[in-house]
Amino acid sequence: MMVIFVSQCEKKALARTRRVLDAFADRIGDNTWQTVITQEGLLAVKKLLRKTASKNTAVSCHWIRSRSRTELVWVVGNKSKFDREGRVAVNSTSKNQVYRDDLLDWKLLPVIQSLACLAALLHDWGKANARFQQKLAKNFKGIPADRLRHEWVSCLLLKALILNTDNPYSDSDWLGTLKDGIINEDAIKTALRMSCEKPLADLPNIAKLIAWLVVSHHKLPVNPDNLFNGSECFSLDGLLKLIDKSWGYENKTVDEISLCLEFPHGLLTRSSKWLSQIKRWSAKLLGIEELISQTINDGSYCVLLHHARLSLMLGDHYFSSLDVNQTSNWKCTTELIANTQKDKSPKQALDQHLVGVSESARDVVAKLPLIENGLEFSFNTAELKRKSPPAYTWQDTAAKKVRDWRLSCNDMRKGFFAVNIASTGCGKTFANAKVMMALSEDGDSLRYVLALGLRTLTLQTGDEYRERIFNKNDGTDLAVLIGSKAIADLHYQSRLDQTYEQEQQGSESIESLLADSDEIVYQGELPEEGLTTILKKHKDRQLLYAPVLVCTIDHMIAATETTRGGRYILPSLRLLSSDLVIDEVDDFTGSDLIAIGRLIHLAGMLGRKVMISSATIPPAMAEGYFNAYREGWSLYCKTRNANPMVGCAWIDEFSTQVEEIGMREHATQEFRKIHDKYIDRRVKHLNKQPAKRKAIVINCEEAMKRSDEPVVKNKKEAWFNRIAQTTLDMHKLNNTVDKKTGLKVSFGVVRIANIQPCVQLTRYLLTYDWPEHSEARIMAYHSRQVLLLRHEQEKHLDKVLKRKEKRGEKPQAFYDQTIRRHLDTIAANRPDVKNLLFILVATPVEEVGRDHDFDWAVIEPSSYRSIIQLAGRVMRHREDTIEYPNIAILQYNWRTIKYGDAERKPRFYFPGYEPDPRKRQTNKLSNGKNDCLNSHDIFKIVDINLIKDRLDSIPRIQERPENSKTPMALLEHSVIESLLTYYEGKGPETLQGYIQGYWRLTALPQYLNRFRQSTKTTQLYRVANETGEAWFTERDTRGYFSYVNTGEFARQDDAYQISTLPLTAEQSQRLWIQRDYLHLLREQMEISEMSIDKAAIHYGEISLDVYPDGINTEYEYNDQLGLYKKESNHV
Repeated sequence: MMVIFVSQCEKKALARTRRVLDAFADRIGDNTWQTVITQEGLLAVKKLLRKTASKNTAVSCHWIRSRSRTELVWVVGNKSKFDREGRVAVNSTSKNQVYRDDLLDWKLLPVIQSLACLAALLHDWGKANARFQQKLAKNFKGIPADRLRHEWVSCLLLKALILNTDNPYSDSDWLGTLKDGIINEDAIKTALRMSCEKPLADLPNIAKLIAWLVVSHHKLPVNPDNLFNGSECFSLDGLLKLIDKSWGYENKTVDEISLCLEFPHGLLTRSSKWLSQIKRWSAKLLGIEELISQTINDGSYCVLLHHARLSLMLGDHYFSSLDVNQTSNWKCTTELIANTQKDKSPKQALDQHLVGVSESARDVVAKLPLIENGLEFSFNTAELKRKSPPAYTWQDTAAKKVRDWRLSCNDMRKGFFAVNIASTGCGKTFANAKVMMALSEDGDSLRYVLALGLRTLTLQTGDEYRERIFNKNDGTDLAVLIGSKAIADLHYQSRLDQTYEQEQQGSESIESLLADSDEIVYQGELPEEGLTTILKKHKDRQLLYAPVLVCTIDHMIAATETTRGGRYILPSLRLLSSDLVIDEVDDFTGSDLIAIGRLIHLAGMLGRKVMISSATIPPAMAEGYFNAYREGWSLYCKTRNANPMVGCAWIDEFSTQVEEIGMREHATQEFRKIHDKYIDRRVKHLNKQPAKRKAIVINCEEAMKRSDEPVVKNKKEAWFNRIAQTTLDMHKLNNTVDKKTGLKVSFGVVRIANIQPCVQLTRYLLTYDWPEHSEARIMAYHSRQVLLLRHEQEKHLDKVLKRKEKRGEKPQAFYDQTIRRHLDTIAANRPDVKNLLFILVATPVEEVGRDHDFDWAVIEPSSYRSIIQLAGRVMRHREDTIEYPNIAILQYNWRTIKYGDAERKPRFYFPGYEPDPRKRQTNKLSNGKNDCLNSHDIFKIVDINLIKDRLDSIPRIQERPENSKTPMALLEHSVIESLLTYYEGKGPETLQGYIQGYWRLTALPQYLNRFRQSTKTTQLYRVANETGEAWFTERDTRGYFSYVNTGEFARQDDAYQISTLPLTAEQSQRLWIQRDYLHLLREQMEISEMSIDKAAIHYGEISLDVYPDGINTEYEYNDQLGLYKKESNHV
């Protein structure tokens, strides 16, 4: 390729750039170069330029495509030196403006700044107490925790200050006192005794907001002993009256409460710099008192508090993390200190810390408009502008409809909420990118977050974007973020608590904004100016600057779910600057749905556009999330110059519909009406498609009726036998002949709901007496497997099950060495065998995130959703029409067979939509409907006649209660309705109570509905020595490993009652693949150049559920089967 480089560099950057370009290209002008170069060479040039880039660097690269056309390939450095085509300005004009345009729009920015700065000046005021200063002393040996947390003492001091004015119910009095610099320490200490219990109660408007910012600057208040479940909070005053020290601000295990309320070194009134700043910001707040009262009356105060708390906490994080050398020029006027270094020597004086945090918070607030609109966009969108292939033209139709809507807005800012419900395999992910480009201000750029539920799906989507959208790019437009470096390392190979120490140092604000384990793959350049001043870590800035971020939703949902510490800051800033796409949104259930609703509400509140995407979005989910978004957008409009209308788009492979819905009282009903009509049309289209999946129900009455002792064991064997017989039946109807050996071969999956029966069934099938002419190769697949072994397994499955062959073509799997060896060995040694079944026995981990294509499936039912999701793994990519059933659904799940099918007794839970019977308090959902099915017999709760002709998502996406023969699907609709569309619910446990009430100012909503709520787990590590012996070890509470005298890791197998179980020769012979942990570990040692111990810690991780004391749980482990509970024959 022939390219031209143009340099617009200045100062020293000009010489540095010339040195690089002179080495690769011919200089044809003072600042112009030309050469013929390969793609790899061009990438090398860009990397070298980026390595030395500064704010004065600006180099563009143009590809000469023909005699009449060039194409801008990239720009390194200051992009404003060029336009989008790479042209350089020949002249410029300027206009004098009193305010920047973005500041005119941010009309409440001065309010946010004033609140954040005054709160910052008071946030650690309570650290002046005798107890806190005592524990910061170098010779202190006691407990680092305080009886009263310092932020609570700060609130007590603020309340005492207010009580000491003429009118404690007026902001003018206490702010006027501060404006005049009058702080009567003796009077405050006296009043402190009167304000001890509820310092946030009965405060004037501005004081309410300041007090909340102060008390929540480390963590949101929560009282685990009184969760107010079902209770509505009617006002901000009412909420603040509830909060006392029991909401997380008192440690009853520590005495010395009196020391927390003594101030032998005073209250900073001798610090002239601190007093000067107090006067300044108090005066500013006095001038906007009426405006703040208005925000409290219309509810938009919560937008102010969100931005102010974020700015305060980021300022606190930044200033606390400064090295002592960076803050050594402060002249100390008091003996009070705020925090210490690791050696316990003083780091920052208290007044220095308060003033420094206030200045940092001021800077953060000033940068909010820049963060919202001034961060990097990707203009590398050539692939998205190309017309889609004929089978995918619906993508272009969707993008055009959305672009037309955006243009019709006439520069008026409106909300946008989209539902992409296109079928699996139709290209939803690529379509989402096209739609987001159409939504951009210029219709030509990208800046958004794509959030997914699984790490594997995140990495796969990152790969797809990198290859299909940014294929000429070296990683500067796309960042991929997952929570594990080890998983990222293994993925890319296959393609070619410190609280104790922080409390001792007196600062919890120094924790990192991202977890150390978080891995970001991004290679873009980061500007030197701007946010570098407040985001010190390279990884933090990567997360914020990358134009397109593909990440697990856990990282974004931290914006609303983090109740303690600063881990919500980065995702909140990212959401302020990016639109949001949530892919496979219906993979979540239960409390996770409410948590995602909170995230969507925040996106609306920050003025962003939102799209949810999945082939099986139920109507209540679409409606509930629209309502959450609309309520957030309404708050945004109250603080900005925006139109309250929300553009709503419905997208699938058949049509795209865009409508506008306003803030009318019945907006959600209007949305639901349009949605239902759209789904009705979609269903008509789906019914015209040829059926790819047909299902039958397998009678399991024999297993159900077994009563001979031991009952559980005999029931299970009968159930397993029925499954084995069903796999043979499915194989006969759905197989492919290997022409070389003549064997009839099929790849099937047996879906089992839980890990223990999954492994037990695998062991059963490994020893099963298969018929004379049939043989099987079995594999267990579940989540409780050593990371390295699971990766090896998934790498093999991804390779052999990515089937896109047409009818009559040889499957790609037959070329795989492992599969070929099985076929050839059986043909040579067992000439009587005519049928070979490859059976994957899998838990729900197979349902989402894997691009696998099976010939048939046998399903243990847990929910209608699980049936649909697993069915999506059968004939996933092949377009053949089918004649015979290729899916078998078992009549009963194991829990029903084990315990019996009693009416209204939960059997479909963990996983499933029925309630955990141990936590069940009533048999009704919040919307009044039953929370449990009458029967768990699939013959009675699924429409047999419907699924025998076609098994698809229609009962999932369309709710038809009248005359329905699918109660199983109706239960799921009812559960989702109760979680997301129960608008009468105003307690902290409801989504509506969060988005419309005052509970958002506490951690109660998150406490009652945690994201990823599950059994507590511990991390074990499979370590080994050079002799080949392997065992489990773990980290202690401070994150360190224990060792024995020989230098080896301490063995924890006995502590967790784990016994290693070998397989017999017969069982080993029937394994689909065999993995050697030690051999794989040594491979990683060579690839990663690390010792066997480091490799084992990095790649040998496995999670284990931790049960309460008194529950005796024994485990068994095998490299091929994973870790699982030992079998019990008792009910």
